[in-house]
Amino acid sequence: MTWKRNSILVASAVLFLASISAAQGGSQPAGQDPAGQRAAMQQQQRVQALQQQIDELKTQQDSLIAQLQGIHATAVKEKATETAGKVEKLIAAQQETFRTRVAQLKQQQQRMAEATRQRAERPERAARRGRRAPDVELKSFDGRTYKLSDLEGRIVVLEWFNMECPFSLYHYATKPTMVQLANKYKDKEVVWLAVNSTNHTKPEANLAFIKEHKLPFPIIDDRSGQIGRAFGARTTPHMFVIDRDGVIVYQGAIDNAPMGKVEANVANVNHVDQALSQLLAGQPVSTTTTPPYGCSVKYPSP
Repeated sequence: MTWKRNSILVASAVLFLASISAAQGGSQPAGQDPAGQRAAMQQQQRVQALQQQIDELKTQQDSLIAQLQGIHATAVKEKATETAGKVEKLIAAQQETFRTRVAQLKQQQQRMAEATRQRAERPERAARRGRRAPDVELKSFDGRTYKLSDLEGRIVVLEWFNMECPFSLYHYATKPTMVQLANKYKDKEVVWLAVNSTNHTKPEANLAFIKEHKLPFPIIDDRSGQIGRAFGARTTPHMFVIDRDGVIVYQGAIDNAPMGKVEANVANVNHVDQALSQLLAGQPVSTTTTPPYGCSVKYPSP
């Protein structure tokens, strides 16, 4: 086998590797609006779909590694040292990518299974805690898409946001409340999403704001107002904390100090921080509702 032929084999392996990697990075199955027994069945179907995806990845992985090992054996036999070294690196890189992707899928699968189990064990308790969050699709200004039901098993914070509102801007420009809280809980299975329902806002302005203030979370594009109206968001900021079962356990103001001003002889309380810490400690949320303050949400005309 000539050096030219070895190079062609390596190139083919790289192209095949790229196709497998693309398959491994595919999107997860999306579910429908969960409700009662139907929700449990749909969640179980998503768990099974993830298992099928894991099995398919393993089959593809075995096939790819077998082909690469064949190329490597031929290169070693023909003393094509450089080619053999390249193939060894491809095998190691692919195996690491495969292990990482499978671990991610299994973790996601476990979260879904746990959410299903908890929902089955605590249906009445969940109903008493509050209303279930509407299962909306959330598209961010930077091109990502989320479905609220796919985040079950994690805690979700929705923050209604308007960079033109001084009450909202205060928590970024004057005091980085939102960024600090999101960073505090980002490694504790808490997903933070800002939602901009301002009808005239521009994508460029939101992307620039994310960069300027180093937001560790995306801003959701709700210029239609559909998401805000589904939740009943009234002001910026208006906060919603959703527990692992998809139930709204807190809604209202971020704190009791609009623009940093708290009433005399009253301690400053961050309601969202308090709700998150209680949820993570396995405790019931002590304050479930407060009056939201700020600017009115600038929805489009009906």
